[in-house]
Amino acid sequence: MSRTPSQTPPKPRASTGQKIEHAIEKALDPFATAIKRATQPSAAATPAAPPAAPGKPGLKISPLAVPFPTIPPIGGVEIATGRAGFYKHQRDDLVVFRFAKGTTCAGVFTKHKVGSAPVDWCKRHLDADDGGKDVRALVVNAGCANAFTGKAGADAARRTASEVAKRFGCRQRDVMLASTGVIGVVLDDHKIAAILPAVETRLDPDNWAGAARGIMTTDTFPKGSYVETQIEGHTVRIAGIAKGSGMIAPDMATMLGFIVTDAAISPAVLRALLGLHVRTTFNSVTVDGDTSTNDTCLIFATGTSGAPRIGRVGDRRLKDFSAALDKVMLDLAHQLVRDGEGATKFVKVTVDGAASPASARKLAKSIADSPLVKTAIAGQDANWGRVVMAVGKTDEAVDRDRLAIKFGPHQAAIDGAPAPDYDEARMTAYMKNAEIDITVDVGSGRASATVWTCDLTKGYIEINGDYRS
Repeated sequence: MSRTPSQTPPKPRASTGQKIEHAIEKALDPFATAIKRATQPSAAATPAAPPAAPGKPGLKISPLAVPFPTIPPIGGVEIATGRAGFYKHQRDDLVVFRFAKGTTCAGVFTKHKVGSAPVDWCKRHLDADDGGKDVRALVVNAGCANAFTGKAGADAARRTASEVAKRFGCRQRDVMLASTGVIGVVLDDHKIAAILPAVETRLDPDNWAGAARGIMTTDTFPKGSYVETQIEGHTVRIAGIAKGSGMIAPDMATMLGFIVTDAAISPAVLRALLGLHVRTTFNSVTVDGDTSTNDTCLIFATGTSGAPRIGRVGDRRLKDFSAALDKVMLDLAHQLVRDGEGATKFVKVTVDGAASPASARKLAKSIADSPLVKTAIAGQDANWGRVVMAVGKTDEAVDRDRLAIKFGPHQAAIDGAPAPDYDEARMTAYMKNAEIDITVDVGSGRASATVWTCDLTKGYIEINGDYRS
């Protein structure tokens, strides 16, 4: 029997209540409103997503998100994803890379004193005498960090490597591991072993986007980068993916990053290149000043491009490749900031006139990590006094009477005092931009450094207050 209008539940009244609630929230806190709308099932409020949506349910895609690039297959690597079940919701949480025989590898890792079991595994085998000379696989899981798990966690990592090695016909030490997720939970490696047969059948050289989604945690969009360069007339490809959204701070950002090239490069040269470029890329971004237990960046060189092998760091043929690698790493680092938990502003902080590069870096990081600076940016307030605070608390050499601060092209302070032509209305208009530049000259030398960060909103609290649920 169909219902008459009088029998229909009071939908109009509920809708009115929701409108009133939204209006109150909007008046009190636009960020909370954004969070509320992001969790509503409305098609208008929820961005389009793949059928098996990656990341944590209910998170709205960052307003600073960038599209995932087109990444063609890289010779010598196949990729597959699967659902091991480390999350309650439906999503792929396991990524497997299979590399051609002779693939070289190098890595840089967290400096956190409580490194994870997969970090320990990779470091031990890459640091061995012949480490990184023939790496055949990479296994990455999301949803369980396998950190602070003692011998049980180490055993789980070893068993995972052993299972993959058996299937791919290689040694355990030729399998690299990476994990991300909740700290203090031992990895259930049986879940990985159970789906490996199915995952192996799905190995595909054209699955970069799937891999980028599979390693996400609180990320709201997959992160990837791709460039081509030349080595002695041979086209060489470099592709990379990364994950990271919160707990992002040097060293070396809180992230997982995986880069693959078809160039032929020795492990020692790869290690030198990573060490060179990580300082100004992954080590120069911060979201919240916290460093993780699991930070890992691995680079693999399959040698399938036909370019000559490079085994010496000083080889001039590395020049263009080095620049291209830096471009990929910086692009991925910027995407980490653009996906900072709750972020609405992408912020570039540059310090000039410092006594040394290290001093400039410390000053820039102090500004970028300051909750007071970051919340002022979230509120679109050009409160340059907070920048002064962040500079002065570092104990670095600063000439107060020469200190100058700019927001974008607008001078806020000069020679240690407010700028004579300071215009509050013009400054406020600039702070409404999605991308903000802050430049500080501390008047103590000639060194410079740049750090990228984001604002700090109530969205960050919402995400991290609900992290384990």
